[in-house]
Amino acid sequence: MAVIAVWKCDRDGSMFDDKKAADAHDKMLELAASITSLIEAEVPGVSEQDVEAIGLLLAKRSDDLVKACKGKPSVLLTTKEAEPSSQEENKITAITG
Repeated sequence: MAVIAVWKCDRDGSMFDDKKAADAHDKMLELAASITSLIEAEVPGVSEQDVEAIGLLLAKRSDDLVKACKGKPSVLLTTKEAEPSSQEENKITAITG
């Protein structure tokens, strides 16, 4: 029997084959949680579910947001392939803890 090393993200339980991917995923979830907290504090009246979805979207598209802020706003108009909904629900649940 072979031993295979895997990395598990403690925020949402996602499993990864390499540490770099696990660290990147964890960093994205941490950013999403921070964005969610910012929106909750600054924009009254937004539902918890909506603010979490917005935080996760902005964290996933952080590279595009940086490009948009540096003068290329059209980058945000391109759509990214969506992940399966069960993974999205797990990530959102993990953010709210």
